[in-house]
Amino acid sequence: MKRKESVFLALLSFFALLIHGYHPGAEDSEIYLAGVEKVLHPQLFPVGGEYFQLHAHLTLYPQLIATSVRLTHLPLAWALFLWHLLSIFLFLFACRILAGKLFTGARAIWGGVMLTATLLTLPVAGTALYIMDQYVNPRNVTAFAVIFGVVYVLENKYWLAALFLIFAAAIHPFMTAFAISYCILLGWMNTSRATTESRVRTHSSAAAINFAWSLPLAAIAATPKGYHDAAVLHAYQYFLKWSWYEILGAVAPLAILWWLHILARRKNMLNLDLVCKSLVVYGVFYCLLGVLFSSSGLFESIARLQPLRSLFLLYIFLILIGGGFIAEYILKNHLLRWLALFVPLSAGMCFAQLSLFPASAHVEWPWATPKNPWVQSFEWIRENTPENAIVAINPLYMGIHGEDANGLRAIAQRSQLADAGKDAGVVEMFPRIADSWLREVRAQTGINNFTLQDFQRLKAEYGVSWVVLQLPNRAALDCPYANPVVKVCRLP
Repeated sequence: MKRKESVFLALLSFFALLIHGYHPGAEDSEIYLAGVEKVLHPQLFPVGGEYFQLHAHLTLYPQLIATSVRLTHLPLAWALFLWHLLSIFLFLFACRILAGKLFTGARAIWGGVMLTATLLTLPVAGTALYIMDQYVNPRNVTAFAVIFGVVYVLENKYWLAALFLIFAAAIHPFMTAFAISYCILLGWMNTSRATTESRVRTHSSAAAINFAWSLPLAAIAATPKGYHDAAVLHAYQYFLKWSWYEILGAVAPLAILWWLHILARRKNMLNLDLVCKSLVVYGVFYCLLGVLFSSSGLFESIARLQPLRSLFLLYIFLILIGGGFIAEYILKNHLLRWLALFVPLSAGMCFAQLSLFPASAHVEWPWATPKNPWVQSFEWIRENTPENAIVAINPLYMGIHGEDANGLRAIAQRSQLADAGKDAGVVEMFPRIADSWLREVRAQTGINNFTLQDFQRLKAEYGVSWVVLQLPNRAALDCPYANPVVKVCRLP
């Protein structure tokens, strides 16, 4: 790639950051960031570590980020920010290389890359995923490697594809499993596209491979009683419980990709034809699996495999390919058409993120003081409480308007009783902690209306020493920190 293209990609990555925002303590960073902090400071989180360490033990992500902090001597906040920027750049770079394998003209190639950059925070149907999140996490870090895996399968360089997929699996094994299944399917179809008969055999055999990839579900044990309480909090695992527009978001891309496959075949674009066709096979299989898993309560324990998360990869290709076709056949060389598409689209994506994080700065720069009052209280806890402190909070706090889904555990760097949001997601993947999770959630439910006796019970049963209470609140406790939204109180 030329130097000018590299500079343009760097600028595009920065503009993508400005469009989509940056929120280092939001959503799943509650899990992933705590794992990094535990590696850097092993004395942290003496209680409740299972809610992030069960994930951390399956990935090298915490070690990767922690090692970069130690080698560069950067503050963690700066390291996270730079990793996020690097993740965006590497992903767009990989998309640029892939687009070059699918299209021949520069206009189509860059149209696809620019549309991908503009839609990074597009929701992936009803999966609760974005193309890239607004904070660094394992899926962001490995997105580029997954794309390069596909690129090298198209080039029949399977060892190089394997190296990238091994790296991705070491950082995010769950999502990489879908990418590996697609690469197997793509490689198989790539080696047998000579005759119609062989293609038919390939499609049926590829479906069998994908099904075999899912067979570990047969080894999943029965789940504890508390598992159901965690599972019902996340409807995205059950395809048939999705809203109609979410189901449409899963099915419509398959029809679009089939149409693009027909166009590509007519124009003799062999790689594009192959990719679109294989994506349809891949998508149909996992959609059918999603229907099966959500068709009966008997499958509740294996629904946690979340087969519809396969749409993550499919959406990336759909946007990249769709952008290429739009640029080539609609935008062409007309600057006003490019502006008419990308300016309103960028503004709309930015507005959507501002609506999702109304009480936070759009880009939470690593040098800036947090604007969000909940984050301010969490940072006060980090700076003013002992490292062995145990904190309790409303288990539904991440869903409160204005809290902006910021995680207490990762930001405060303190042990926390289980919440009903992200910790419930951990329970779905690791059911053995379901019963203890349910007890902790129930113990904190209604905490804003607790009496002194209720707080004393929390301390006696769980060792809780601090609580975060939403205002207004009349609890007769010693509360050394308060702002207009929350207060932090010490239990007697």
